Amino acid sequence: MPVPPRPDRLSEPTRTFSICVCTTERLDRFLADQLAFSRTHAARLVAAGTVRVNHEPARAARQLQHGDIVAVTIPESPPPQELAPRPRSLDIVYENGALLVLDKPAGLVVHPAPGHWDDTLLNALVARGTPLSVGGSGRPGIVHRLDKDTSGLLIVAKTDAAHRSLARALARRKVERTYAALIWGHIKGSVEIDAPIARHPKDRKRMAVLATGRSAVTQVDRIGRFGACDLVRVRLLTGRTHQIRVHLAHVGHPVVGDPTYGGGGARRLSGPQRREAAAIERAAPRQALHAARLRFDHPATGEALDLRSEWPRDLRAALSAAAGDHTLDRENSLQYLEFFE
Repeated sequence: MPVPPRPDRLSEPTRTFSICVCTTERLDRFLADQLAFSRTHAARLVAAGTVRVNHEPARAARQLQHGDIVAVTIPESPPPQELAPRPRSLDIVYENGALLVLDKPAGLVVHPAPGHWDDTLLNALVARGTPLSVGGSGRPGIVHRLDKDTSGLLIVAKTDAAHRSLARALARRKVERTYAALIWGHIKGSVEIDAPIARHPKDRKRMAVLATGRSAVTQVDRIGRFGACDLVRVRLLTGRTHQIRVHLAHVGHPVVGDPTYGGGGARRLSGPQRREAAAIERAAPRQALHAARLRFDHPATGEALDLRSEWPRDLRAALSAAAGDHTLDRENSLQYLEFFE
């Protein structure tokens, strides 16, 4: 719950948070999550003395408690980090002077991180000569993210004004993000999953449904019911890390091919269904999750944009195997199944 900031250092923006849950994460992790910064950047803010808890300096490792007041003074944005150009082909769906939307392939990391410092989407955009908003924490232009092995539509801001406007629209649920996914088992026709998400207490690379987590809501609608799995339409009402994968696994229907939250994959099933599931799994080279649709108002012109991306080529065989219908190995399988209706 935001509370009024203290009047010190008014020349720089200050954000203040009131802790309303019993306990939460370390201070640096909390800041990284709340401000969409990397944990390293959050720790640097703490070390620089720009973060106070209950009006006193605090360590990055401090465990926050109910009632704590966290004030963060964010310095003026530094010059954007220089990114090495790395040319690669990009599928641009929409572009003008304020933003672009691209269809990200699976396997492409969005921004530099350990193990991927110069082969990311940002490196490809720099090589293309695309202007990028300053953004935060070494992620110029990045308004929202997709996991490395999730394909589909992604917005990139070219100007700071567009970035701020799009970030506000996301926070207010004015950007409709819809995904297509193959999931194990059979879900009810329409389900809303409302379960808080936080870092896994024992594995920092994973997320988990925890009472102390941040609110997360996912809407799931079944599009096709097959023998061992369903094709579903998933709409994000919030934007937590790994939200779709965590929520679907939480209700017992993990994404086909998910190596982290898959819960055993085909081994979950028995009898003839297990053989069918194993064939689907062999046909899925990665998690069967695709960002298929974006709907939002252009931040500069107000134009209503409705952008679509068909089921990706590398997952067509998995969809065909799941449905037992070779005709679904086609370019317009989502349209054929009335996914966009």
